[in-house]
Amino acid sequence: MKIKINNHEFVLHQSGAAFWEEKKILLISDLHLGKIVHFRKHGMAIPEKAVLENFARLNEVLGLFDAETIIFLGDLFHSKINNEWNFFSDWTKTVSQQIILVEGNHDIISKKNYADLNIEIYEELIIDDFLLTHHPTTRENFFNFCGHIHPGIKLKGLGRQFLSLSCFFRKPQQLIFPSFGEFTGNFYLIPEENDKVYALTKEEVIEITLH
Repeated sequence: MKIKINNHEFVLHQSGAAFWEEKKILLISDLHLGKIVHFRKHGMAIPEKAVLENFARLNEVLGLFDAETIIFLGDLFHSKINNEWNFFSDWTKTVSQQIILVEGNHDIISKKNYADLNIEIYEELIIDDFLLTHHPTTRENFFNFCGHIHPGIKLKGLGRQFLSLSCFFRKPQQLIFPSFGEFTGNFYLIPEENDKVYALTKEEVIEITLH
């Protein structure tokens, strides 16, 4: 799905990533690498191959767009370094794009580790009239791209049927990105009058008609 914000074109992908056409930037939030290894360490029955799923999805979405830069909107790694850092380090060596991290609350790994991988880190980033942060932020004269919340939407069907989907959640001056990572969960938001919801399905992103 393609949307326009402040006269810029953005392609929303069902993975939860968005491609900023004019800037050739791929925007991704809340990957939470290392979380699967953390779960497995504490006895949760998650297949080992699930660790590689995030990287497969990253490669898939990178193959769709001619991005020159990847910007992660925080919570790139879930917590302390574990074995998944080695997979991430190897992955960074396979991509040609510049990688930038806008720090999130889970990003506690030493900046030196990221510097060793040529990853730039910022507390926030301003590009034209767009403010890129991890936590949702309101600032006059800027449109905010952010993550952190892992937005989802619950749709009511016939009877007592409900469908729960991750989504891009758009407010008049803000777009909250869904979590890109596996096993991260959702926080279900209730749209207000001027909000828009772009829900993720397996095949596409669809705008939900709000009543």
